[in-house]
Amino acid sequence: LQPEMLESIEPDIHLVSTIISLNRVIPEKTKETARMVVRKVVEELEKKLEGPIRQSIQGSLNRSTRNRRPRHSEIDWNRTIHANLKNYQPDYKTVIPERRIGYGRKKTSSSLRDIILCVDQSGSMASSVVYAGVMGAIMASLKSVRTHFIAFDTAVADLTNELKDPVDLLFGVQLGGGTDINKAMGYAQGLIQIPSDTILVLIS
Repeated sequence: LQPEMLESIEPDIHLVSTIISLNRVIPEKTKETARMVVRKVVEELEKKLEGPIRQSIQGSLNRSTRNRRPRHSEIDWNRTIHANLKNYQPDYKTVIPERRIGYGRKKTSSSLRDIILCVDQSGSMASSVVYAGVMGAIMASLKSVRTHFIAFDTAVADLTNELKDPVDLLFGVQLGGGTDINKAMGYAQGLIQIPSDTILVLIS
């Protein structure tokens, strides 16, 4: 009830989880202060997580598009030599490139990977929802993937449009209620266009 008390508390993930849990009963005069506290923790998490997440996703996409039967002009010589060092021939002072590795061919916009995050928003999931929200916002900032964020309990809420601001996303979550995974999976199924290019993550 007192914004000045929130301002004096050192914010952390547990405080943010509590604020999100109490979102529906926080009075209007305190909401802006609550958002400032949540934003501070979210920004700290983004700094820690953004680099590793970007690196992991881009690395995964690069590996998946690597060409195993390259033409001569497509050969990635650094990787090919490294992969064939065991085939070094001392007499000839050369490496026999038994396995050739090529650069992946450029993909068109139609072959973007889809990532669907299905996040349980029942009462015990507060901390996980915060982490998932921040990670979803980072993924959504990558042009190489298309990210969806689905929050569910016994109902399903598609919060994908809120991913541009993880604070708005977290305040859109309604913690509490039961858990209907089947309904969430049914909704996610409707979002899948190319199964082989889709990663579905269920957090419950």
